[in-house]
Amino acid sequence: MTKPELVALARLKDHFQGETAAYCATALTAEVGSRFGISASQELPSRGLGTLLVVGGGSRMDRAKRWRTLESPQTRLIVVPSLWGSGAEVSPIVALTEGETKTILMGPEFLPDYRSVWPELAARLPPETARFACGDSWSHALEGFLSPLASDAVRDELAAVIRELTVLPLGNDPRWFEPSARACAGQAKASVGLVHGIAHTLEGRLVAQGFKGWGHARLCSTYLYPVMAYNVSCNPKWPEQAAKHHLDTAAIDAVLKQLFDAAAYRQLLPVLEAAWPQVIRDVSSRTNSALVRPASLDFFRQVAT
Repeated sequence: MTKPELVALARLKDHFQGETAAYCATALTAEVGSRFGISASQELPSRGLGTLLVVGGGSRMDRAKRWRTLESPQTRLIVVPSLWGSGAEVSPIVALTEGETKTILMGPEFLPDYRSVWPELAARLPPETARFACGDSWSHALEGFLSPLASDAVRDELAAVIRELTVLPLGNDPRWFEPSARACAGQAKASVGLVHGIAHTLEGRLVAQGFKGWGHARLCSTYLYPVMAYNVSCNPKWPEQAAKHHLDTAAIDAVLKQLFDAAAYRQLLPVLEAAWPQVIRDVSSRTNSALVRPASLDFFRQVAT
């Protein structure tokens, strides 16, 4: 079995072992508990549990992955994402914002044992949330494809995902779940770049400064188009790589322009300027497809004009 194995939602209970509980948002505890016949809580359980079922977004899944690995490694971990985008359900990476610090852990021990999809949960997403999740998926696929650490085999995998994403609507559609998961699994074999360097650096700062509604997915959606424009301006290999892997650069560019919110970008520019020294030192920025320097900030200032 390749972890995490994809299991139909109706068969998920077949994979519970021992005492089982669910970890999910308060708004879902009654529904999750009733559907699976188990106790559900917004808090992580004590160690020693037989199976933990997680229903939620990327941060919730990552908290559970860290808890299982560090606190209760004997516990079977089953995850059900409530939306696409993060790909945390298939990723050996844990990324958690704590204060203004982004903590990154990586290793096969962080992979869940099983995963499933609950399309009805995603159907309730606000259109804006669904759109940001689409941008998060795109950022994984493109940054993984362009990573200097990506092999030709990984680029082939991600090119197939990119072609699939290109024809999906930027909105609420459960068809996003699987290509989103494959995008994250692919980039985990390579790396990400400046989009994630910016997102990782700004997330905690924005919370501390009182900005509302600026999670990881929205940041990735906002900065993907400017960062891709920067990469193309500095690295002429993109058209060659795209042609080699049968990617339509015009179609991709059109999608990224749809995701871009110019007003939001201008609103965050002062925060980006103040954080730029940290952005360029972020581990993700260091594996960007084009070198990121202190002077590179001028490009991003020009985008705002």
